[in-house]
Amino acid sequence: MRMRRLQETFSLRPDWRVLDVGGTLDIWAQCPVRPRLVLLNAPRAGEVGAFPGDTDVVFGDGRRLPFPDHSFDLVFSNSVIEHVGDAASQMQFANEIRRVGKRYWVQTPDRWFPVEQHLWTPFVHYLPRDWQRTLVPRVSVWRMLVRVRDDQRRYYFGHYLNDVRLLSQRELRRLFPEAKIIRERFLGFSKSLIAACSAEEGLGR
Repeated sequence: MRMRRLQETFSLRPDWRVLDVGGTLDIWAQCPVRPRLVLLNAPRAGEVGAFPGDTDVVFGDGRRLPFPDHSFDLVFSNSVIEHVGDAASQMQFANEIRRVGKRYWVQTPDRWFPVEQHLWTPFVHYLPRDWQRTLVPRVSVWRMLVRVRDDQRRYYFGHYLNDVRLLSQRELRRLFPEAKIIRERFLGFSKSLIAACSAEEGLGR
């Protein structure tokens, strides 16, 4: 549904050069049109064999994209901006997306959705960080359902507690002031937020 909406929003074409910041090929299997993709991800992602050998992949940091201004027809990012760190890091990430893309589509979980979507746990993200540090390693639904090694679990919880910063609609709009904010809903609740902007909407600075 999300990728079909992407296609409808931008009339995505096969000849477009598209940068996916922080993604893999999995989500593009759901897109009605397959553009000329460049995937940018952290070096750690390559350790798990996420990319076929014939995929154009760049390992780097979304806060410092190694591309010229407006060098992509579209920059796409799915559930990444909440992972890059504090508010200043998120602003760097947003500015780089706006710099290299003629258009962009940036999705992130809505902070006000009652279930924390990384931990699959209700309401835990509303608690103070000190409480989360005590509760998250012990009571999260993710911990109960996902079987991983102890070091992987420690990394995941450490990353969540130290780096993940969920965004509200107001905060997302501050990062992408020219964008249209699209809400994805589940059972009436706003589950995800998407900042979408095309060249026609005044991007290209």
